[in-house]
Amino acid sequence: MIGAIIGDIVGSRFEWNNHRNKKFELFTDECFFTDDSVMTVAIAKAVLTAKKDRSNLGEKAVFWMRDIGRNYQNCGYGGNFMRWMFSDVPKPYNSYGNGAAMRVSPCAFAAETIEDAIDMSKKVTEVTHGHAEGIKGAEATTAAIFLARNGASIEEIGQYIKSHYYDIDFTLEKIRDEYKFNETCQMTVPQAIEAFLESDSFEDSIRNAVSIGGDSDTLAAITGSIAEGFYGVPERIRLNAESYLDERLFGILKEFESVYGR
Repeated sequence: MIGAIIGDIVGSRFEWNNHRNKKFELFTDECFFTDDSVMTVAIAKAVLTAKKDRSNLGEKAVFWMRDIGRNYQNCGYGGNFMRWMFSDVPKPYNSYGNGAAMRVSPCAFAAETIEDAIDMSKKVTEVTHGHAEGIKGAEATTAAIFLARNGASIEEIGQYIKSHYYDIDFTLEKIRDEYKFNETCQMTVPQAIEAFLESDSFEDSIRNAVSIGGDSDTLAAITGSIAEGFYGVPERIRLNAESYLDERLFGILKEFESVYGR
């Protein structure tokens, strides 16, 4: 899950000021964590506190997204999610926003089988994102991470995604000049996955994601979560990113990694 947090922090300063090439400083004093990191940590806490059979994972996701999320009201939530977070009776709101995909990496790192990973991603997603495209985006991201951390090649991951989820028929070079900000899963997740598929290292994957513009923090968070599973995370990048987190978020990150590994 640290890969998602790194992508979020690196991409944060480019969300409203896109940078369409791969040359930039990863971390500056303009970087910050956004709702992508907060909700990733919340899902990690849900996974940690759910029953062993994960039958109550959805309930735990609702509880922790609201409990943790309310402490960070100015970190970039969408309007519908903000209303859901403060509602007396939170219900799914038929969303297909890319928030479904940026927060699911803990499911892929905790699961023992791809079927388990996909089931977990659905449980934590359908409590907000009731639309089929939202569930699909979360599932595709989770599947890619699970395959990446379990020895699949880049080619095998790409083929699986193209066979089961998205017909990715573009390259980053082809879309870089024209790709625009878009908060939907269907216009974020394929692009984020392609940023990983064209990479040759963890850092390169993050640079790829930022370089196409769009919703830079969320794109890089999704890409980073897959790249972590495949490449691991260089210690210097990890330590830089961790310095942006507050005590609570950092503590949950470490708690999750103590159970499910780095």
